[in-house]
Amino acid sequence: MLDTATTALLRAVLDEVCESISQREIGARTHVASKILEAATRGEVSPEALKQVGRDALSHAPTLWR
Repeated sequence: MLDTATTALLRAVLDEVCESISQREIGARTHVASKILEAATRGEVSPEALKQVGRDALSHAPTLWR
């Protein structure tokens, strides 16, 4: 289980990475969140590294337009 500070960091990173996509893009947001969470559970807690993981995930996220 992640501590409160790490959880807050993950939320902030997710919000920043996904700021350009609609809240209704649940599939894309879920994909990005899962990749960020995977990185954090492996021990990655650097905000910049987590943002990069999120950006990479967003570029491969499922969308309604594909």
